[in-house]
Amino acid sequence: MNGTSRPRGNRLHAEVSALNRADAEASMLVSSAQQRAISAEDRQSILSFSPEEIDLLPVARGGDEFKCLAEALYFEARGESIAGMVAVAEVILNRVESDDFPDTVCKVVNQGTGKLHQCQFSYTCDGRSDRIRNQAAYERVAKVARIMMDGQPRMLTGGATHYHTLRVRPRWTKNLSRTARIGAHVFYRNNA
Repeated sequence: MNGTSRPRGNRLHAEVSALNRADAEASMLVSSAQQRAISAEDRQSILSFSPEEIDLLPVARGGDEFKCLAEALYFEARGESIAGMVAVAEVILNRVESDDFPDTVCKVVNQGTGKLHQCQFSYTCDGRSDRIRNQAAYERVAKVARIMMDGQPRMLTGGATHYHTLRVRPRWTKNLSRTARIGAHVFYRNNA
């Protein structure tokens, strides 16, 4: 027997043990995410999910309205925390329910599209490609979109129907009430 096989065997044993521990941790995360996805109580608190737990949920699917919301979240909030993604989704869904805006997600998201820099959601009229380049980020925001469309309570933005990034100060904010600041966005609703 070679004198070097023992230390190599120890290293291999240590690596296998580390992989087994990592596998057990991943299994616990999957179990936790599945329980949260099923639990009606936790369904009311998507904010208790970590990004990693969101990633472990089943692939989200849906029709055109779902796809419009997922795309909007991708372009408007993919770099945000879960709370930031939820907040942007709240604005879109609040608009759908408002008499002041179109009555479908797709119509809300695409309102004003075709007029350079005069649309409601900048990614639809900024002249840049709307191609989804980061599939993992899209899958995450799509899961958030699905949860929101399935009835997640909207509690973060105080009924906001508008938002902007911290990088800009639009004139229209003077006519609205500020409701929240979440991540890189500030949220507003009508004063009425």
